[in-house]
Amino acid sequence: MSITSAKDPPPAAVPGAVTSSPADAVLRHVEVVAGVIRDARGRVLLARRTEGRDLAGLWEFPGGKHEPGESAEAALARELHEELGIDVDIGAALINVPQRYPDKRLRLDVRSIAAWRGHARGLEGQALVWVPPQKLASYAMPPADRPVVAALLQPAHYLVTPPPDGDDACWLAQLEQALANGVRRVQLRAPGLDAGRWHGLVARAAQLCRQVGAEALVNGDVALASEFGLGLHLPARLLHELPERPIPPGQALAASCHSVDDLLAAQALGCDFAVLGTLKPTPSHPGIDGIGWDGFAAMRERVSLPIYAIGGLGPADVDEARAHGAQGIAAIRGLWTSA
Repeated sequence: MSITSAKDPPPAAVPGAVTSSPADAVLRHVEVVAGVIRDARGRVLLARRTEGRDLAGLWEFPGGKHEPGESAEAALARELHEELGIDVDIGAALINVPQRYPDKRLRLDVRSIAAWRGHARGLEGQALVWVPPQKLASYAMPPADRPVVAALLQPAHYLVTPPPDGDDACWLAQLEQALANGVRRVQLRAPGLDAGRWHGLVARAAQLCRQVGAEALVNGDVALASEFGLGLHLPARLLHELPERPIPPGQALAASCHSVDDLLAAQALGCDFAVLGTLKPTPSHPGIDGIGWDGFAAMRERVSLPIYAIGGLGPADVDEARAHGAQGIAAIRGLWTSA
């Protein structure tokens, strides 16, 4: 079954604009910092939330709240000493996740722990577990912690292919170069291309991706995704039309989103990740204002999906994207090498 369509048109106004409500004004804002702590075997430490706390029983990255006037680094070092009995050297920022809960708006600032000293133990009665990275996703976590797992394990770049300009060999060579440059997640997309020609290109592109361990998703075509064992990327309009997930859980499912409603539909459908934008005005969306990073973060907080930002972005924007809760950046021009 093919559900390929022309390029999904964005709304005419600022896509997914989030307006404030009286309820927003009364929600308390909570700043939390957490650390990714690894042992000598590369396992990651999780702590279980104790009874009597919100979301009791769920597993999280250890950390806690800022105290007034305290820096994020000082707060994290203090919390890890108080909770685990260890002294730490704070490393690089990983991701800063805004997340809305029924009673609060939380921002989770996650840092890598460069080094630590002591014996980690649950000084506040919390259970601890050392988890191999590839098994982190199997642990039940609060919504804000789920994007952290994706930031640790999944690619920060999501290439969207442009249509070939009549030269299939050149298009494949450009894809191969993008993979050589480190791209490990690709959306195969060529709107308007002859079906037979596209079938052949997808077959060869899938082979190139597999050779380097990159994940490939086909835009809008269930039959192609099933035939070649690839993931499926849905245009936004289909999120509101499909009654259930169209491919098995073993195949990646993603979606283009322009609004909170799109993101909520993607999450309900069981998408593994989403793309949200457009962030900045781009030649492919003339006359459309970008949502900007504040707009992105305001929508990001409504779901726990990993979300790529798209629209006028490139590899240099990954740190900014992560600072607003994004998995990374999705791009055509920013990740595709011109001939």
